[in-house]
Amino acid sequence: MEVMEVMELAAVIETGAAALLFAATFLLGDRVRPFQALVSSRSIVSFGGGMAAAYVFMHVMPELHGVRVAFAESVSAPLPYEGKAIYFFSLAGFLAFYGLDHLHAQLRETEASGETGRAFRFHVGGFAAYVWLIAYLLVRSIEKSETSTVLYAVAIAFHLLSLTHDLSNEYGAAYQRVGRFVLAGAALLGWGCGLLFALPGSMVTLLLAFISGAVIMNSLIMELPAEKDGRFWPFIAGGLLYGVILWPLS
Repeated sequence: MEVMEVMELAAVIETGAAALLFAATFLLGDRVRPFQALVSSRSIVSFGGGMAAAYVFMHVMPELHGVRVAFAESVSAPLPYEGKAIYFFSLAGFLAFYGLDHLHAQLRETEASGETGRAFRFHVGGFAAYVWLIAYLLVRSIEKSETSTVLYAVAIAFHLLSLTHDLSNEYGAAYQRVGRFVLAGAALLGWGCGLLFALPGSMVTLLLAFISGAVIMNSLIMELPAEKDGRFWPFIAGGLLYGVILWPLS
């Protein structure tokens, strides 16, 4: 019993540190420019985007195969297509955040001016839900180990660095004044909710699939289009390097 309590406390500390890292990325990520004398901040952001993509392809997607089996077993009624809903929810996450980007762009076109209009509230609100879910899954992930928590935290922190960089560039003072605090708060709130309540295992697996597709879509939106000023080689290097690190661990 004492060993279990110590393990649970260690998990709280590990996931809490990761949630604080996420919050700090929003609060300080656009101001602190590590290694700026050696490489541009945009290159660092692109490198992190590649890492996030590698994490999804090398770690989360292989895990989804096992999650599909666990999902099928966690539901009392027989499932059609042997739990392929897992892959559909991954697609749903991908499409949902493509839709978020598309609708935000339409709102920006209809607004005469102003950084704090409907587009800003819609965009930041959508990503607040995204960050909340990411932080919740820190605590309620299917795979529970120190290694998986560290891998998740590092990859996602770099991914969130890309996000805060893009939102700051687009909304300027409005993001610095309001947006970054909303997203930092969402990270801490998601972690806190993960500690306070547990969703059913079948729902957690679906959320994991959803967030996997969302991370892929957001990495594409933030890094690959030319107008976003992504850096090709840092993105490729980040993906390949982190992929090699994850290969024996996946």
